Amino acid sequence: MQRIPMTVEGAEALREELQRLKTEVRPRIVKAIAEAREHGDLKENAEYHAAREEQSFCEGRINEIEGKLGAAQIIDVKAIANTGKVIFGTTVTIADIETDKEASYQIVGEDEANIRAGKISVTSPIARGLVGKEVGDEVQINTPGGLVEYEILKVEH
Repeated sequence: MQRIPMTVEGAEALREELQRLKTEVRPRIVKAIAEAREHGDLKENAEYHAAREEQSFCEGRINEIEGKLGAAQIIDVKAIANTGKVIFGTTVTIADIETDKEASYQIVGEDEANIRAGKISVTSPIARGLVGKEVGDEVQINTPGGLVEYEILKVEH
């Protein structure tokens, strides 16, 4: 089985979602199904069918999260000495050499990626171009807008 890299924070977020689904959402759905059954004929009972569909989505998400957590290789970047090298979990500040525009990204697992929060997937073109490089290195990254040259300004754990 292939291990999926995940930050400590990403794993914790999945555990919290799993807990909420099992302790809050699932019981609410079971109650809704029971109430809908009391209304009689199930063939034409929209409430019953909607609750069963929601139950299916909930159970699917529970299984998905459990599978991801089971396959996760949780990496605590704070426990790794900062050598100035870009690795999974680090936050990297880069500057576009042409425009001097700076950006900071944390390199995370695919499920944790959220560009608005400054988190990019380890499989993204930018992350692939940065991993293994060090502070002061200049890298060329093929982006959707073309080839862009960046300088690595800072690497934080």
